[in-house]
Amino acid sequence: MPQAELPRLTDEGAISPPHCVLILIYPGFKPLEAVGPLSVFSYANTLLGRMAYDVRMVSLAAGETGGDIPADGPMSLRAEAFPPDAPLDDATVIVTGAAHIEAALDENPDLVAWLRARGRDAGRLAALCSGSFFLAEAGLLDGLRVTTHWRVADRLARRYAALTVDQDAIFIHEDRIWTSAGVTAAIDISLAFIEADYGRELAVSIARDMVVYLKRPGGQAQFSHALQHQSVEHGVIAEIRRFILEHLDQDFTLAGLAERARMSERNFSRLFHRETGRTPFVFLNAARLERARTLLEETRHSVKQIALSCGYGTDQELRRMFRQHFGISPVAYRARFATSRRALPQTESGGTGRKAP
Repeated sequence: MPQAELPRLTDEGAISPPHCVLILIYPGFKPLEAVGPLSVFSYANTLLGRMAYDVRMVSLAAGETGGDIPADGPMSLRAEAFPPDAPLDDATVIVTGAAHIEAALDENPDLVAWLRARGRDAGRLAALCSGSFFLAEAGLLDGLRVTTHWRVADRLARRYAALTVDQDAIFIHEDRIWTSAGVTAAIDISLAFIEADYGRELAVSIARDMVVYLKRPGGQAQFSHALQHQSVEHGVIAEIRRFILEHLDQDFTLAGLAERARMSERNFSRLFHRETGRTPFVFLNAARLERARTLLEETRHSVKQIALSCGYGTDQELRRMFRQHFGISPVAYRARFATSRRALPQTESGGTGRKAP
């Protein structure tokens, strides 16, 4: 299905009407997931010098005249009344998440019913963090690859078997439906909307003014595997994880890892999955990809050198894995996300070869 047309200069040079952005809140929502997108679109209006986005905080719980909607902490936000039959074909509808999402689902059946009836009418529909549960409950995510906050990813997958959960992605876009990871990813996805609507230069300007990084593509991991292993209780699995991270260039076999842990392969696999939520080789592959991304961002090593140091037999294998998981090549990733000019290969003219944003 094609994307709804968003506000742009027409061929005659006239400015099209503002694009409507509806931020849906409900009792118990996460306030940053409402205020973050509101700030991003407000910066866009300021930098464009006009109201390109008409952003409205709305709630089915606001009554006919609007009202204060309590968040999950000691604050509330004022929301407009939300006519259930409002036209949506040229609108972006954003559903916020909740810290206690199962309770929020139970307490807001009207929101689920509205999404089931009208969600597909939206020009662009987004679920922030655990807001994906509302879309899933309404049947809007069936057959799609989606993401959510990593803490509730397993619960989302268990509860809704018709969808596929990628617990590493910052945000995922399939058709007109977007899903994102936790809290601050609301800013990432809003910047992605700005980039899609008005180009990268405006999105970069907004990120600069907000003092945030515009460098997290949808496929980047929600958290570091090197950091994650530090939170595991001390014990044999923590030792195995540490060993893997320190020897990513080596070949690993399940038998070899199980022997190192002094366990049978079956018991080792079961315990590793119980402690980490992943199989040993899913963890290994994710750690190799993370190391490769870091080296591409921070060093001038060639793709071949990086592939070998991360345990890939060839640079072609690294390229295949990058295409599969991130949708871009290692060279394209480096050109876009290198943290320092020193990480970019020099051209014959002495420049970096990197285009200005």
